[in-house]
Amino acid sequence: MKGLLMAEREQLEAWLVATAQGDEQAFRKLYSATSSQLYSLLLRILRSPERAQDALQDAYVRIWQKAHTYAPERGAPLTWLLSIARYRALDMLRRKQPEVAMPEEPDRVATLLEDEQSLSPLEENENQQSLSAINACLGDLSDEQRQCVLLAYYEGLTHQELAERMDAPLGTVKSWIRRGLLRLRDCLAEEAIS
Repeated sequence: MKGLLMAEREQLEAWLVATAQGDEQAFRKLYSATSSQLYSLLLRILRSPERAQDALQDAYVRIWQKAHTYAPERGAPLTWLLSIARYRALDMLRRKQPEVAMPEEPDRVATLLEDEQSLSPLEENENQQSLSAINACLGDLSDEQRQCVLLAYYEGLTHQELAERMDAPLGTVKSWIRRGLLRLRDCLAEEAIS
């Protein structure tokens, strides 16, 4: 199984290198091998097949343009591709609702806190301020920490699933999550004081 994963990783890396050199056939193969995974992620974030398809197209344009920036020593090729897709989705969400930088609708977050219809305007304002503080603090995390925290929270992935998704050792993923949550806690405490 591990040998198969390494072979897949090496194949994706080879297609990325060829894509960086302008090889359209390698780009088609890369698209064919990875587009369903990127689309699934985009659909979970954007919750609209049309918007997910638009984001997928934008992501692959970006991949074509930026393939030369992929560095194997910094992470798995699929993780790099998923990151590009995720950032495209977040960009789309920000354009739709600039005050929201998290890959969830604010209504869903608000209902997790309290039934939205029972909130007073003051409480709604406080919830929006809380979301803004969380978004600001998420921006202070490293890319790996932010991705682990968001995947664990929004997709409910276990540490082992995160390690597989991120193509990183289990201990490293646990460390990213722990440090990310500690930084979030400290940042939110500072936000509450100011």
